[in-house]
Amino acid sequence: MANPTGGQIIAKMLKAEGVTKFFGIIDGTYLHLFAHCVEEGLQMITPRHEAVAAHMAGAYARLTGRLGVCIASNGPGVANMLAGVAVENTEGNRVLLITSSRRTGIAYPDRGGAYQCFDHVGVIKNMAKWSATCAYAERLPELLRQALRKCWQGRPGVVHLDVPENLINGPCPEAPILAPHQYRRTHLIAPPTAQVAQAAELLVSAKLAVIHAGSGIIHAQAFAQLRQAAELLHAPVTTSWAGRGVLDERHPLAWPMVHIDANNAVRNAADVCLCLGSDMGETDWWGKAPYWAKPADQIFIQVDIDEERLSRNRPGNLPVIGDAGLFLQMLIEQLESRADRIDLKARRANVAELAKQKTADRDTLDQMLAVPGAPMISCHVPQICRELFDDDAVVIFDGGNTAVWANFYTQLRAPNTQLSTPHMGHLGAGVGQALGAAAARPGKQVYCLIGDGAMGFNMQEVETAVRHGFKVVFLVFADKAWGMVKINQLFALQPVKENFKTALGPDRNGTINTDLGDIAWDRLAQSMGAFGARADSPETLREALSKAQKCGTCAVIHCQVDAEAHMMAPGLVHFKAMHQEPAE
Repeated sequence: MANPTGGQIIAKMLKAEGVTKFFGIIDGTYLHLFAHCVEEGLQMITPRHEAVAAHMAGAYARLTGRLGVCIASNGPGVANMLAGVAVENTEGNRVLLITSSRRTGIAYPDRGGAYQCFDHVGVIKNMAKWSATCAYAERLPELLRQALRKCWQGRPGVVHLDVPENLINGPCPEAPILAPHQYRRTHLIAPPTAQVAQAAELLVSAKLAVIHAGSGIIHAQAFAQLRQAAELLHAPVTTSWAGRGVLDERHPLAWPMVHIDANNAVRNAADVCLCLGSDMGETDWWGKAPYWAKPADQIFIQVDIDEERLSRNRPGNLPVIGDAGLFLQMLIEQLESRADRIDLKARRANVAELAKQKTADRDTLDQMLAVPGAPMISCHVPQICRELFDDDAVVIFDGGNTAVWANFYTQLRAPNTQLSTPHMGHLGAGVGQALGAAAARPGKQVYCLIGDGAMGFNMQEVETAVRHGFKVVFLVFADKAWGMVKINQLFALQPVKENFKTALGPDRNGTINTDLGDIAWDRLAQSMGAFGARADSPETLREALSKAQKCGTCAVIHCQVDAEAHMMAPGLVHFKAMHQEPAE
């Protein structure tokens, strides 16, 4: 019997890892990779752009807790993939990228003038968690095992293995296919029992404890444990942007991140904070005052799977290495044994008082829903979607001002049902995330709230949704502008507009290249076999959504929104403040 090809070895190893779906575009340079993956029973899902394959893999990983796998062919395929690598690694999603490279002997280093050849690893290693090439056939299993180990070590991110086309498609030495537990850690990292007990003692003794949850809760799939711990402590739960939705936002202890002032108040009121799987990064105000209590006034317990994240941005009193879910499970046992020492009456009174600010802010925001408009005000779109989609529907936010409106007017009612790119704010990624969500949760509703600028990056993927039977509903906010940039220019150029007589036009009241042309998103969708409809009022939107949910295929609704109102998205003053260094 002939030796297996490299592609066959990779396929068998991925199957042994439990991979059932992978994302990428076909190409002859790795024919034996995807063909053998399909032969082994893995489903290949093919978009029309490689970066979209990465976003699909990242969304799939985030929603399932499994490994997302994507592939790209050498040269232009890898070049197209780079944006996806940057986004999915920055967002911390567990993605394995396998690429082909030119045959051994003409690459690494480039022989000079080789076709479709550049230093894949040299480029990707600076934007991914790990990147390597396999130069020898006998090392392929070893290096793929190393890549898979990296996928499951520390903070999730993109791990990349580059394999020459002649190794993928040619014979390689026979190698045993090992089970995952034979080459990598498959058990959760348990925090030290003594540290868990110490954390419990600090939390029980606190006047008021607050829990700050990041995406570590999502990767640990620790939603039930988070809720139970919060209820035992009667501790408000705030989240990072990436961790939003880890707790049903209707829960009285949930402090949705859109209520910025209310979050600031509760984080300052607490004398003990339990931080779970969060970087405490820029959009968390780096954990600094005045948005958080000063370190001298608050005990900070930080739990993370990655030691390098501990006390990186905010000094910690008790840094703990371990899986957030396992930590919470152990903590709950400790809290239950100390339950009689928690002053719940005082905590309930304190939390109730703090919650008034959250409620008042929600009431103020919701006043906008009563504003009539033709075309409609942007807040109506997410609000009506929340009414008509299931509580566990997956929602994707993409765009500048559109993502802001969507965040502020979408209540998340089931854990891990929201996707976006909160660390990168990457336009267009939401299209691939929506398709990845449909692949991750067959039978569940998926809808994407996306700006017309963002939709323009990957509009061709509507055909991908149709081809694969993904019943995603895209709601495109049509304001025909780079709205967030436009409002910024209007304010920034106002004091100095005399300096831009030519750029701003003869009346000097314009903006520079912020306006876009009209695209009939409904008709574009129809041209690709999807359902298309238009809406310019709450009534027509409800009608269009009702038809979209019954159409049996992907749907695109052209939502005509008031362009002037769209620019004035809620909370922009806070968004600007987030990008300035807090003054303690």
